[in-house]
Amino acid sequence: MSYLAQVDEGVEIGKAFKIGGEAIKTKSGYGSIGAFVSVILPNVFILAAIILFFLIIFGGFSIIKSAGDPEKAKEGKQALTAALIGFLVIFASYWIIQIIEVLTGVKLLNPS
Repeated sequence: MSYLAQVDEGVEIGKAFKIGGEAIKTKSGYGSIGAFVSVILPNVFILAAIILFFLIIFGGFSIIKSAGDPEKAKEGKQALTAALIGFLVIFASYWIIQIIEVLTGVKLLNPS
C-alpha cells in the first residue's frame, strides 16, 4: 500500500486512545453518561500512571542530586511521598470501580 493510499484512507486515532466504538457511540453522541465515563476512564488511568512514573524519577534524581543538602533531599522525599500516595489512590480507585462493576453489572472499564 502506498503512502498516498494510506492518506486517503485516514487514520483511526480513536483505536489508539480507546475512544469511540460502535457499542457505546450512537449517531447523536454517547448513549449515556456511563458510556462516556467508560471511554474516558481507562485513559485517565494511563495518564495517571505516566505522571506517577515521572514523579518517581524526579524524586529519585532529586535525592541523588541533593549531595547532602537537606532542603533538596526533602524536596525529593516529598515528590516520592506524593507519588506513592497517588499510586495508592489510583490502585484503590481501580478496585473500587471493579467492585462497582460487580455490584451493578455495568461494565465501566471494558465497555462492550
